Amino acid sequence: MELNGARWRKSSRSSGNGGDCVEVADNLPGVVGVRDSKDPAGPALLFAPPAWRAFVARITERA
Repeated sequence: MELNGARWRKSSRSSGNGGDCVEVADNLPGVVGVRDSKDPAGPALLFAPPAWRAFVARITERA
């Protein structure tokens, strides 16, 4: 899948010092991309939107 149109964003809980961050692109039709901010040209994980929402809901309830 081509991710050139992805708008990547960091979590609001990420530190501002450019450290280890996860970036998410949720502007693509039918998929949510997740990548490592230290390797933006590297691989991205792709999730179906319902799976991503379930994941976020689960980790949010544990936080």
